[in-house]
Amino acid sequence: MTKQLARFGAAVLTTLLALIALWQFRGVVVYVLLSLALAAALRPLINRLIKGRLAVRGAWLLLYLATLGGVGFLLFSIGDTIINEIQLLAQTVAAQDVWQLPPWLEGSAFQEDLVARLPSPSQLFAVVTGDQGQLVLPTLLGVTQGLGSVVSGALVVLLLSLYWSSNQIHFERLWLSLLPAEQRKQMRDIVWTIGLDIGAYLRGQVAQSLLVGLLFGLGYWLLGSPYPALLALIGALVCLIPVMGAPLALLTPLLVGLLTSVQVSVLTGSYTLVILIAVELWVKPRLFNRDLHNPMLTVLLLVALADVFGLLGILVAPPLSIVCQILWHRLVSRRAVAGATSQLSDLQERLARVQATIAGIDEPPPLVTSTVERLTQLLEQAEPILQAGESRNGSRDYEIAAT
Repeated sequence: MTKQLARFGAAVLTTLLALIALWQFRGVVVYVLLSLALAAALRPLINRLIKGRLAVRGAWLLLYLATLGGVGFLLFSIGDTIINEIQLLAQTVAAQDVWQLPPWLEGSAFQEDLVARLPSPSQLFAVVTGDQGQLVLPTLLGVTQGLGSVVSGALVVLLLSLYWSSNQIHFERLWLSLLPAEQRKQMRDIVWTIGLDIGAYLRGQVAQSLLVGLLFGLGYWLLGSPYPALLALIGALVCLIPVMGAPLALLTPLLVGLLTSVQVSVLTGSYTLVILIAVELWVKPRLFNRDLHNPMLTVLLLVALADVFGLLGILVAPPLSIVCQILWHRLVSRRAVAGATSQLSDLQERLARVQATIAGIDEPPPLVTSTVERLTQLLEQAEPILQAGESRNGSRDYEIAAT
């Protein structure tokens, strides 16, 4: 009893010390996790470069370089446009003395009360920038420092992801050697499944953000918005935020429209709503695995992580939700299916023995005969359901092995 208590106490203390160490080095842990996620997202692209003939690898390499060059050129070309639009927006807000409200609100008591309570755009701009703009410089310095930390962190994550990708087999053998032999295959399948799903999620998020940004920019430009590139960039970035991304993307053009024109605000808001609905109905089902999308679990993790890590926690919540669901499926649900299958085989063997015993009786009771027939029907109905569950697990294992 004393030895068991000592082992239990040692396990609890070790767990607490590990959690304290993780919390103290949470920045490093976040960088490592982000680099692993990026390596998982780039793994299919790297596999295409490694496998195949030389001509095929050269074609894929040219395609990747052309894609990266196109994205870089697009960002560079719209950089000056975004800066000009920010300056134009600042000048508009600084000179705007009234809000552009809808015509149906003019002369109403609600409009008078709203105008009396809200400060004008120029007053808000003066409060934000300070007297003669003395608050602008600290803000720019803060943004510059934040941008510098983001860029340096992105470089660290990129280098670590390249390191993980180049030494993947070595690290896999290393951590598998620490586990018992009977658990290595299961843990390897779990890790590969997590890597596949996290990589697919990240690739889907980036593709969705780029598509939404292009559609927003083109639509806002055609509708006559004075800030198409700026609104498109904001919409593409906020779409990366789970749950709240779509409302923020819809709210931005509506608020900006109150500074320019109500008609443009309504048109851009309606266009944004149509694009978001189209993406939700036709794009997301093709990019994301709906089986691993649990809104309740995602929201709970989002609230908890947002309170601790802020925006980074909001972005990490959906991948963490996917990891939790994969672990539950692999360690709990799949074991339950396997256990049910073995129990079904045992029941079939017992039923066969009962049928053999009844066959040796000259006149078996009708109640016994009808009960055995009903049990036979129930087992026949349960067998294809359990086989379907096992086939889904098997097909998933085949996909992991093929990858």
